[in-house]
Amino acid sequence: MKAGKVWGDTVNIFSNHNFEFHRIQVKKGGYCSKHKHLHKYNGFYIESGELVISVWKEYNLVDKTILSTGEFTIVSPGEYHLFEATKDTIAFELYWAKFDADDIVRETQGGTV
Repeated sequence: MKAGKVWGDTVNIFSNHNFEFHRIQVKKGGYCSKHKHLHKYNGFYIESGELVISVWKEYNLVDKTILSTGEFTIVSPGEYHLFEATKDTIAFELYWAKFDADDIVRETQGGTV
């Protein structure tokens, strides 16, 4: 489904309970809100154009990653971030849930007979 945004538009290509795949078009000078995701990683892949991804770190430091055609970056859950287009841009935005390798809760122990 296509949805208009102040900064351009987004098309949800695919989503399920733990993954989303969007195609975004961002007008030069367009930017999204400063926000964070509690449990989701947010990946950005640039098809054409250029995005600056700003990520707020500890002590209010801001890391800025400039992405051009063919480049990819990931923002971790819990980090405030925003993107801004320095050129008209087409990108893919991916979201996936944080995987916890310690998510197993054992009620019994395995063994042999």
